[in-house]
Order: sequence, then C-alpha cells, then structure tokens
Amino acid sequence: MAKKLLIGLLGLFKKFKLWRLKMAGKTMDDVHAQRIQSGRTWDEFCDTLKAAGGNLHFGKAPTDPFSQAEGYRYLSRLVRGGLEAFVEFNDPEFPVLKRMAHETVKLGSDNPDNYYQNAQINSDYEYRITGHRGTVFYLGFFTQNGSYGKSGGLAPCGALEAEEMQFDENGRFEIILSKEKKGQNWLKIEAETTMLMVRQTFLDRSSEEIALMQIDCIGGPDSPRPLTPKYMDEGLDMASTFVAGATFLFAKWANGFKTNHPNRLPRFDQAVSDAAGGDKNIAYYHSYWNLAQDEVLVIEVMPPKCRLWNFQLNNYWMESLDYRYHQIHLNSHTAHYEPDGSVRVVVAHTDPGLPNWITTQGHAEGTMCWRWWYGETQPEPGCRVVKMVDLQKEFSLKPAN
Repeated sequence: MAKKLLIGLLGLFKKFKLWRLKMAGKTMDDVHAQRIQSGRTWDEFCDTLKAAGGNLHFGKAPTDPFSQAEGYRYLSRLVRGGLEAFVEFNDPEFPVLKRMAHETVKLGSDNPDNYYQNAQINSDYEYRITGHRGTVFYLGFFTQNGSYGKSGGLAPCGALEAEEMQFDENGRFEIILSKEKKGQNWLKIEAETTMLMVRQTFLDRSSEEIALMQIDCIGGPDSPRPLTPKYMDEGLDMASTFVAGATFLFAKWANGFKTNHPNRLPRFDQAVSDAAGGDKNIAYYHSYWNLAQDEVLVIEVMPPKCRLWNFQLNNYWMESLDYRYHQIHLNSHTAHYEPDGSVRVVVAHTDPGLPNWITTQGHAEGTMCWRWWYGETQPEPGCRVVKMVDLQKEFSLKPAN
C-alpha cells in the first residue's frame, strides 16, 4: 500500500507543479518545454521507475535471489516495452502495430498461444487496418480505454472477430476504426480509447501462418511532425507510470492468489479480468502454485465443449515461463486425452513419465492460468498435490534414475 501511495503522490506532485506553472501564465507548451529543459521530465521518469521497484516486495512476494533476479528482469522488460509503446511508437497520426508482449516482454499471464500486437491510437482520428487473414486459428481485434498507469487498467471498448468479418476471395480485409459505424468491418472507438489490441491465437504454431496487416490514420499528414517537448514529456510520463501501474496491479493479483488459494484453480472474477484487458469470451482460472522438490501438482478435468482451452505455468510475477525452449503450457490441440475424454496435466520439477508434463523450469513457486474459451460450461479443474513417489506408485511408473 505504501508503494501505491508513493506512486500516487508522485502523480499528484506532477499535477501540482503543472497547475502552479499554468497559474504563472505559462501555456501548456511552455510547461512541457520548461520541464524538458530543466531535466524535471527525466527526474520524474527515474523517480517513478524507482518507486515501481518496490512492487517486487509487495505482500508475500518471494524475496530469494532467484525470484528477485527474475523480478528485476521483469521490470527491465516492461521499461523496454513502455518506451517502445509510449515514446518510440506513440504518434497517433502514424500508429504502428508492434508486439508489446512477446517472448521477452511478458506481463499479466501472457498467453503462449497468442501472437499479440498493439497500436497506440487516439479518438481524435479515424483509422484503417488492411491485411491478409492467414491461417492462424483465431484472429480478433479489440479497442481498449485507459491505461495500466493512468487508470489502473484497460477497459474494453470495441471487439471484432474474424468470424464476423468480410474478406475478399484472396483472404484480404479492411477494417475501419471510428466513433460512428463505417464500412463492412467496423471497430468502435470512444473518447477514452488509447489502444488497438490484436490477438492471434495458434492451435499449432508450427503449421499456422499469422495474419499480416498494417494500420493507417485516415486523412493524416504525409510525414510525421517534428518531435516536440510535449510529446517527449508525456511519453516518458506514460512509460514510467505503465511500468509502475502494471507491476503493482499484477503484484496485487499474485499476492491474492498466494494468500487465498494456493495449488487450486478457482474461477477468476470476469469483471476484473475484462478491466485489465482480458477477453470477455474467455473464462480465466488464475492461481498460485508451490511445490517442494519431491511434490507434483496433478490437475484433472473433463473439458467442456469449447472453441479452445489451454493451461500455462508462470513465475510469481505472472510472466509465462519460457515456452520457446520448455514445455510450460498445453492447449486443446497439443494435450493428450484419457480414453474417457478427460485431461490430466502434471506439473513437476522432473519428468514423471506421464503425458502432459509441465516443467517448472527450476521454479519452486509461481502463478498459473487455465482458460476455457467460448466454453458451453466452465468447470473448475481439480487439483491435488502428491509426492512423486506416490504418483509413481499410483500409475505403476518406474522411479526416475
């Protein structure tokens, strides 16, 4: 709470200084220029990042050297992502679809089956997305309001899925983003809209091709305008408050999971998920796991009829573990099913010799997530922690050498 208060006080202090300058007869352009020229912009950027570091000790966060090292890497990744989003590619007249969350920038239990793209936009403009559908299993476009730093989340605005869209005979498409409905494929924006989010979801990354696309501002200038103090002042402020806001939000989530339901997978509050940028068509089961070296987490469930399901293991900071080189997640296509159609997932430090083994990748604890996507029902997966030796006896497995 103290760190959240500190971040809030920093924000109030900034507003007070701006108000004082305005009262002195300064225009906003003068204010931004003075802040840049005096170095205040950079000082406050650094102060906010320093305050964000306190989120690594929020609540019951692990303080061992390994977990804290991952925590600081997490912060550095978000700084990189924040600077790209809000400084390098934050011109609403020349938006760029970039991968803000990917293999080396992770947050909020990022889905290993997703190819995320984001573009910073502004409701003062209208936009056109053009592209080719590709063969990826799922393609969806979403507009979001607010930000992690300024408003504490990304509230949903508009949504458009490939199943609702019109494509030409070659698989090409056009989408118009505007306040009023326009064109065959329309995506709503509102006064508070700040971001376009594109989710592409794979069943099998090795065989599916992503949709290729670009976004353009309709009626914008031919070339970007020169850099202004205002752009830089606001961009650095948004980047630092993104890092502070996102790390606090997900530190609070992880602490709640650890406190309330370790080694279980209860349904997560859908409204909270939606406000953080989640998909309203997905039932999320966020939670916390902790295993001794000789323990195994067994998850068993009968999947309902749904478009897709998946399960993933994260570190404590809600970063997906490294799915490039390790089996840390499964989905409805890659999983092994039992003869009755049920699924058994086994989370263990070493290979137990059963299908659907999820490796902890050297972690003793962390968070995890199960998703039912468009499920006709949303059953809670059953969880039990057993000793490895007992699991081997239960399934008549030979002990590992």
